[in-house]
Amino acid sequence: TGGKFWLALVVFSLVGQVAWVVENMYLNVFIYKMFNASAGAISDMVKASAVAATVTTLLIGALSDKIGKRKLFICGGYIVWGISIWSFSLIRMDVIEAVFPGVASAAAVGVSLVIIMDCVMTFFGSSANDACFNAWLTDVTDETNRGAAEGINSMMPLMAILVVFGGFMGFDLSLSESWVTIFNVIGIVVIAIGVLGIFLIQEPKVQTEENQKYFANIFYGFRPSIVKANKALYVTLIALALFNISVQIFMPYLILYYTESLGLENYVLIFAPAIIVSASFTVLYGRVYDNKGFQTAILPTLGLLAAGYILLYFVRNTALVFIASLIMMCGFIGTGAVIGALIRDCTPKNKAGMFQGLRIVGQVLIPGVIGPAIGAWVLRDAEKIIN
Repeated sequence: TGGKFWLALVVFSLVGQVAWVVENMYLNVFIYKMFNASAGAISDMVKASAVAATVTTLLIGALSDKIGKRKLFICGGYIVWGISIWSFSLIRMDVIEAVFPGVASAAAVGVSLVIIMDCVMTFFGSSANDACFNAWLTDVTDETNRGAAEGINSMMPLMAILVVFGGFMGFDLSLSESWVTIFNVIGIVVIAIGVLGIFLIQEPKVQTEENQKYFANIFYGFRPSIVKANKALYVTLIALALFNISVQIFMPYLILYYTESLGLENYVLIFAPAIIVSASFTVLYGRVYDNKGFQTAILPTLGLLAAGYILLYFVRNTALVFIASLIMMCGFIGTGAVIGALIRDCTPKNKAGMFQGLRIVGQVLIPGVIGPAIGAWVLRDAEKIIN
């Protein structure tokens, strides 16, 4: 792994996560502001996208293993992913009314189109990023650098939040023109990264077995014999799910907690430095995993995560909230990096694609269902804040 690898890792991971942040945090704003979508419609969109991401990663991950190619899916996938993001700029009231002149409700058509296109965009994004980019990262790293690589990869979701928050600050999200610009810019950037990948990404050697049955490969990771032969991998996937459930309990409400419960209007001054410092910590801390192994690396980050949770429960002062948030973020990104590196170490060689769907189940699907449900139960009698 040389300079090209590290540059490809940073660029593809960051831009991919920026696209996911826009989908996960702002597409619901778009569908609400532009088409007056109901809470039920937004919920349907989120659920449909989660299912699409999981199914796509299972299907395309297995296919990339069968063909023995990663670069084709990553670069081609990013290009088509960018086109699908750009296409949202065409989902506007004026375009809908021109294309469907006799429709009873252009807004209802807009809601349906956004939900459909979200699933299409998720298909391309999950193919390129969740399935094949992550399989490529497993293929091209080894025990000497996997912790460092996973440290960079794990910090990108939060770095992407900073990029998107900063980029969106200048837009009035009530205006259709703002969304046209947003989707155009992000779409073009994702397409450009796909083209850049043709020159940056080196195709790993993935040995394919003769007479592989594709549909059998899709469910490869669910076979009892495979579970029995790779116990450490499945225990680690359970740990990943439990860790992400804890995160999903609080993360959807974190900014609301800062602004509404604590009254911190300048929450970005807490959130942004905490992300930057914790991201830097994780890049350096990945070396601990490479040099000392999982057991030594995981206990300090779990300790930081727990300490951050406990401190945030008790403190109210702005300076102390910043310190507690920083400790929590270091534990959060660090734990994710260490668990992620161990999953890559435990993944059978030449079968990384087949296991990406299982990773998404542990990282996204199970935590995305259970975590918010626990959070909602905890907040069942909380004060209601309108809009």
